[in-house]
Amino acid sequence: MNSIERLSLLLKTLDVKAKQTDARNSKVKAHRLLENNNLFSATLFSSQSDQFQPYIREVQRRVAEFSRLVNANQIELSKVLLLQIEQQIAAISTALKANEVMHQAAELSFDANNKVRIKKAKIKQAHKYQELTKKVMLSSHQLYQKLAEHHEFERRLMDMVAERELSRATCKSEQSAKLSTEVLALHQRLGRCRKAISTIERDIELAEKR
Repeated sequence: MNSIERLSLLLKTLDVKAKQTDARNSKVKAHRLLENNNLFSATLFSSQSDQFQPYIREVQRRVAEFSRLVNANQIELSKVLLLQIEQQIAAISTALKANEVMHQAAELSFDANNKVRIKKAKIKQAHKYQELTKKVMLSSHQLYQKLAEHHEFERRLMDMVAERELSRATCKSEQSAKLSTEVLALHQRLGRCRKAISTIERDIELAEKR
């Protein structure tokens, strides 16, 4: 079996798992805590989604491009692309295996949040005016400074992901699982960071309208 056949067969298996996983996740209330966060960093995938299937489609397109390069006898380019494809497939496979654990943790958090929601409601209402006042007083300059800090944090996280992805591509098999776990944790931190950036950008927009 050649590389293209092997990749196509592996992607077919992952595609089935991705569809099943996306369908299950859509029915889990705790998924609300994870949605709108990209599963993988922009250094690994150009796709942006909290579902697996868009990433499968991206790898399938890359495999088609890999096949074209092989047929055109573009050996060096095809080797580089093959390494990227294998890294992407490994990341998807790791994330699919970790999906259930991630959602179990999210479900515990969801249940805990739900139990204290009523208790926190009154406290939240009491602090609401204070928070609004604080946002009004926070100048555009301060918000832009805060935004720059978060963008720098995002850049560092992306560098850390790229570094570990490179290490995983060259490490021994016994180290791969540990690096995969670290990569997944970094993806989650990156998602939270980007969510914070979106919030700051909205605050800037509101501040400049006043």
